[in-house]
Amino acid sequence: MKVKLYDYIKECRDVVENKDVDKKFLDNLLVWISFFQHERFVHLLVTVFVGICAVLFLIASLFIDNILLVILFVILLALFIPYIFHYYNLENGVQKLYDIYNDGYNKLKK
Repeated sequence: MKVKLYDYIKECRDVVENKDVDKKFLDNLLVWISFFQHERFVHLLVTVFVGICAVLFLIASLFIDNILLVILFVILLALFIPYIFHYYNLENGVQKLYDIYNDGYNKLKK
């Protein structure tokens, strides 16, 4: 998803900087922004869920002497860290698409 998002950002930036922007391009950009927003929201939910579960397993492992809880915490922590980076990339990518849309809209108005 990261590659697709950043390829699309590059493509849109090239259109806004080098070509005439039309309403059809901006409408298509809004559709893609909504797709990436949906993807971002789903990954936010997954990231929060994994983080909460990791904290719960950590707390449980402190009170219950069971190695399985520690193992589950480590596994969830190993998942949580890449989720944070992935969500960070999605968030920044969508923010860049907002900026591209604003630039294209301003260019269309002129």
